[in-house]
Amino acid sequence: MGLRLNDTVPDFTAETTEGPIGFHDWIGDGYAILFSHPKDFTPVCTTELGAMAGMQDEFAARDCKILGISVDPVDSHHKWKADIETLSGHAVDYPLIGDPTLEIAKLFDMLPGEAGDSSDGRTPADNQTVRSVFLVGPDKRIKLTLTYPMTTGRNFDELLRALDSVRLTAQHKVATPANWRQGEDVIITSAVTNDEAEERFGGFEVVLPYIRKTPQPA
Repeated sequence: MGLRLNDTVPDFTAETTEGPIGFHDWIGDGYAILFSHPKDFTPVCTTELGAMAGMQDEFAARDCKILGISVDPVDSHHKWKADIETLSGHAVDYPLIGDPTLEIAKLFDMLPGEAGDSSDGRTPADNQTVRSVFLVGPDKRIKLTLTYPMTTGRNFDELLRALDSVRLTAQHKVATPANWRQGEDVIITSAVTNDEAEERFGGFEVVLPYIRKTPQPA
């Protein structure tokens, strides 16, 4: 059965380019993004890993760690990191998991059980479903998932936007509308009465009977 929003994310131990980790312990008390790649030295993924490296401080400012995974071994990742830095100008300082037995890809339902137990001889097309993003909260539950095709590079600005929303709505009884950006008005959830909304937010605008808008809480 596939992983769903609010499921507890699978725990695992793995070798990475920054040494061994236990996933839940590594996450700690903050947020984490796990993003996967079908194979090292693939063009779109090379641009993505470089983009993430360039945005690492943005994620860190939001108390969010970054963790990459490809089904190739760690020693291959170390060689790939040089190409990523050459292309993007950014060093990959976040860990990249080696998954040569495909164990973690299967654990996250990105590859079927019958995919075998070795990355040797597998092509990017064989692993094309290993293109998912998992945003995990401090409670170790999945807050967001995205899966992209191999030919479409991921939008990491959107991941930052979504992370801002997830963090805000975890702290306040609000939701964010379509295309919301940090600092824009938010929607008060239906669980909040009008009296409570006045107390919590100091007022609101009734746009429709079921939509109450208020400035973003500090």
